[in-house]
Amino acid sequence: MTATTPIYQAESVTASYQVAPGHTYPLGATPDQGGVNFSIFSEHATSVTLLLFNHVNDRQPRQTIQLNPKINKTFHIWHIYVKGLKPGTAYAYRVDGPQNLHGAGHRFNKNKALIDPYAKGVSANLWNRTDALGSEDNLSTSMRSVVVDISDYDWENDRPLKRPMSETIIYELHVRGFTNSPSSGCQYPGTFSAVIEKIPYLKELGVTAVELLPIFDFDEEEVIREVNGKRLKDYWGYNPHSFFVPEVSYCTSPEETSPITQFRDMVKALHREGIEVILDVVFNHTSEGNHFGPTINFKGLDNSVYYHLVPFNKYYYMDYSGCGNTVNCNHPMVTKFIVDCLEFWVNQMHVDGFRFDEGSILARGQDGAPMIHPPVLWNIETSEVLADTKFITEAWDAAGLYMIGSFPGSRYAEWNGRFRDDIRRYVKGDPGLVGAVASRIAGSADLYQESGHLPINSINFITCHDGFTLNDLVSYNYKHNEDNGEDNRDGINDNLSWNCGVEGDTDNQEINALRQRQIKNFAAILLLSQGVPMILAGDEIRRTQKGNNNAYCQDNEISWFNWNLVEKNPEIFRFFKMIINFRKCYCRPTLLHRGHFFSGEVNERGLADISWHGCKLFNPGWHDPHSRVLSFTLGGSNGESDIHVMLNMYWETISFELPVVKGRQWYKVVDTAEPSPQDIVEPGKEILVAQNFFPVKNRSVVVLVSI
Repeated sequence: MTATTPIYQAESVTASYQVAPGHTYPLGATPDQGGVNFSIFSEHATSVTLLLFNHVNDRQPRQTIQLNPKINKTFHIWHIYVKGLKPGTAYAYRVDGPQNLHGAGHRFNKNKALIDPYAKGVSANLWNRTDALGSEDNLSTSMRSVVVDISDYDWENDRPLKRPMSETIIYELHVRGFTNSPSSGCQYPGTFSAVIEKIPYLKELGVTAVELLPIFDFDEEEVIREVNGKRLKDYWGYNPHSFFVPEVSYCTSPEETSPITQFRDMVKALHREGIEVILDVVFNHTSEGNHFGPTINFKGLDNSVYYHLVPFNKYYYMDYSGCGNTVNCNHPMVTKFIVDCLEFWVNQMHVDGFRFDEGSILARGQDGAPMIHPPVLWNIETSEVLADTKFITEAWDAAGLYMIGSFPGSRYAEWNGRFRDDIRRYVKGDPGLVGAVASRIAGSADLYQESGHLPINSINFITCHDGFTLNDLVSYNYKHNEDNGEDNRDGINDNLSWNCGVEGDTDNQEINALRQRQIKNFAAILLLSQGVPMILAGDEIRRTQKGNNNAYCQDNEISWFNWNLVEKNPEIFRFFKMIINFRKCYCRPTLLHRGHFFSGEVNERGLADISWHGCKLFNPGWHDPHSRVLSFTLGGSNGESDIHVMLNMYWETISFELPVVKGRQWYKVVDTAEPSPQDIVEPGKEILVAQNFFPVKNRSVVVLVSI
């Protein structure tokens, strides 16, 4: 879509607009041929005023419209229709009401200019966070909502891809960080447009979905602190204020082309290449923070509805999120807001799925206690609009509500922290873990089966944005967060990492070779496990954060994807590509992505769907406190290959007994102890294994297939 005038600027008008009563739904600013309908919720407000601006940079409105509660209010919805108003108009609200902070928790302040929670466009050109604090008027430096026509876009028959969850391979990336380095060579680094430029790379890697760190518009200019002359800001984006607007700074020119259009362009391009788009969404808290934070929208509209407040003194906020405030997700109107938001991103933006940050908060009732049937989660799960949408959740929150394996509802897949921790400990060499590791590889039935869930309810991962990168997991024993300016107090202390003998970078070739092998071991186990694998962007090229395990404020080279590493670390990149391809080639129809847990069913060659072994067949050593070895056989059906996997995390070579496969022979495909390209061979180049025993080198993974 090409705008004839800047998208965030309406035609200049001198006369006042005429108004009509308007209607309640849809909430937000909805343009049509005759004008714009404005609708906003506030249960406790006594006065609502609509401010209209010709341009987002105008410090004073061209027209102020006082809503009449007898004409412009239906139940708790305030509404008005402005005739002749066009898309591109900037607007804001002033809202007044009771002033009982400590008793009722109301924070109405008619001096504050508020943006619309349902706005499809927002400008922060004039924004000054400091002026939004306290009780003084901030009209001249407030954000502006913008009327946007979302109907004028050519999707070219695009639709969400609806790939089965079992066939999904997720790649978690930060929109800016993925391309903001000068090494990216992109025309518009750090933008949705630049992601389009890197689609060939994603295709070559083989992932099927990108999971984008938060892209809802957030207060990016909030300066957390200054360290060594650097202004540290909210880089990750986990502090949204506008849930229907793509982050403006991720756009090439938001004044000329709507952020909604630029986001849609990216989605359409990714879909064209078979790559789904999953959004990391934050409904558990907002950028308004605690009682010291700014008033942007929800606080001034109806603070006691939108947030959990301390029961005995509602001046303060309950902080289940660890971020200052907690959204009252199961209030009926907040539930509606969340569901409306998700349906908007699916209907209008063609998003394929969502990952809910600190998702356990969505299970908390209005009293803060966990609910058996939380309305918001069940409304999401039963929405017909969202029927084919992927749901992923972080099944814990900062207040200790840990719901892995028991998250309400059936469709929600969970970030499996147990998978991460057990596999990290095993690969670094901790003994006595083979039982736990087997459970993780088999889809974590111990966590999910009893509640009626399936292997696809487990999102398996070794690393994510929060914590060490995979390279740093094998290079550092300790976090190194000094650049964050918190005296290295932030970030977790126990990373279950092992530096292989030296902390950080080293010229020792033996250590570097071991680190290379360990990275391959992690990648192999992740892609060979039942469930849904997730890869952190850059792990496939050994991206490093120099030991920083909490880079939330580092919008710089510490966090950015260094594209020079693609050429510097081709062996690791190749291994990731090949092991992803192996999962795709040998998982059809069900071998590596089963829809149900293993049952013991035997195939025509006498092999069970899964058999567990140690060095000796059928002797896995579940109760051996010293064991560091495990092997297993996956019996294929309907002509599939069988797969035999041997894991040796001991520091010496160990010989493994091989099972007999009737009418077939074993061929080696993967051996992480070998240099590239012998570490994983291309289809058709498998290596015959003629003996009945196979020597697996120290700290390595070997995979055989039957042919």
